[in-house]
Amino acid sequence: MQNIQIWHNPRCSKSRNAMTLLEEKGINADVVKYLENTPSKEQLKEVLKKLNMKASELLRTGEDIYKELKLNTISDEEKLIDIMIANPILIERPIIIKGNTAVIARPIENLEELIK
Repeated sequence: MQNIQIWHNPRCSKSRNAMTLLEEKGINADVVKYLENTPSKEQLKEVLKKLNMKASELLRTGEDIYKELKLNTISDEEKLIDIMIANPILIERPIIIKGNTAVIARPIENLEELIK
């Protein structure tokens, strides 16, 4: 099986569920605690390509910082990416990357489909 990477937040139940599923399937994923080791702008752009998403679709809209910065009023992709790098809590999780494909494991079935 190809190498798998997970952008993981141990405090998030969905992220922990994804880790558990990977472990149950015997998959030893490369774990990136993205809140501690913030991805570079290039890495985030690459993941967005693999997810086939715009930056605005990867934002956690329930976070206080989202509301404080009025991110719902910003459509500039570059600016949103810069804001996510400066505030990684805004990046939706967990992101699982396998080769040229990535999914957000919300719902967990997205991850199950990726690792089939």
